Amino acid sequence: LMSPLIVQATFTFAFSLLQIASLDFLGVGVPPQIPSWGNMISEGRIYITRAPGVLLFPGVFIVLTVLAFNLVGDVLRDNLDPRFRDQFGGR
Repeated sequence: LMSPLIVQATFTFAFSLLQIASLDFLGVGVPPQIPSWGNMISEGRIYITRAPGVLLFPGVFIVLTVLAFNLVGDVLRDNLDPRFRDQFGGR
């Protein structure tokens, strides 16, 4: 019972992070004075030709963070659910 809740929490957190960054990019999230990955991408749009790293790095960090939380959820599912534990080597 506990393993599906933990896994769902990691997936929900990753999805929420992506939603917050999207709302910040669109300008309806946190105020522009507060640093966030979405605000960094939004403010860096004007520098895309001169300094693409201003857009690239926050975008890469968003993707890597969401991917990391999803992978953590997969690993937790594999380790906490007895059906998957027996299927993948019986740890």
